[in-house]
Amino acid sequence: MIENARTRVTEWRFPAKGDNTGWHRHEHDYVVVPLADGQLELREPGEQTRFAELRKGVPYFREKGAQHDVVNSNAFEFAFIEIEFLDGGGS
Repeated sequence: MIENARTRVTEWRFPAKGDNTGWHRHEHDYVVVPLADGQLELREPGEQTRFAELRKGVPYFREKGAQHDVVNSNAFEFAFIEIEFLDGGGS
């Protein structure tokens, strides 16, 4: 959606239950803004799994280094906006 020296904005959309991002590690601090109410399954290192209850428009912040595979655990399409704070740029 947006990418420049300071910020990357991505819309993640999961059309069906079980759709996922794939395993990844966040290289930057980021904010997630859910576009609907729903639940995501977070598969984390060490075979840990937890569930996150998300509310439409209620953002949350995470620091870089988070590692996980994010899975749609809803019986409907789910989406969120991810805003990453890149290291470059700045004043």
